[in-house]
Amino acid sequence: MKTVLFIDLYCERTAAGFWNEPINALSNVAFLIAAYFALTVAIRRPRRDWAEIIVCLMAGAIGIESFLFHTMATPWSERADVIAIWSFVAAFVLLIIYRSTKENLVRTARIAGIAALITAGVFWVTSGDVTTEAENTVGPLNGSLQYLPALIALLAFSVITWRRQHPAKGYVIGACLVFLTSLMFRSLDLSLCAATGIGTHFMWHMLNGLMVGVLLQALVIHFPPKSA
Repeated sequence: MKTVLFIDLYCERTAAGFWNEPINALSNVAFLIAAYFALTVAIRRPRRDWAEIIVCLMAGAIGIESFLFHTMATPWSERADVIAIWSFVAAFVLLIIYRSTKENLVRTARIAGIAALITAGVFWVTSGDVTTEAENTVGPLNGSLQYLPALIALLAFSVITWRRQHPAKGYVIGACLVFLTSLMFRSLDLSLCAATGIGTHFMWHMLNGLMVGVLLQALVIHFPPKSA
């Protein structure tokens, strides 16, 4: 059986080593910046809401876990990266639904259940486009189809805020456009490897950091807790 010493999925990595992906690793600072600016708004409330503070901290955790993956390139660091990303997505969506329903638990549970079923269906359809640790290979679009549920959620969120003329519509639509662009850079990383030498995965990090920052600002400014 072949032993995989490190996970090599991106253009910038050419060998084992902590600093073999320096640009991919350091570009994760974008998530820390996004979390910091959202936290500065959240902690200034007279009555702090710990749910939104935790979501902001989870955004920062994405940057930390992704940094570990792009430096250590091990199966456990990859799993930690994936868990951090999807934990944030789930927590953010749940909190947005809760705030949008005026903190109604029954309506929140109903909408969240429907969203979970849709997400599970999309995951099942796109299951052939995920990372294969044993072979260091990815499927079509460099594994980007696994983020289709997040894109669908953002598109739906954009349509809802636009139709309702919600004050957050500019934030949400802007975040959706940024995410589409970041997916393009993620998908083209290996295709443009020969031309760039370092690939384009770092742009996925930087643009996603921007997207997360915009969404967090929408949350803390335009979807405040009832206590605020």
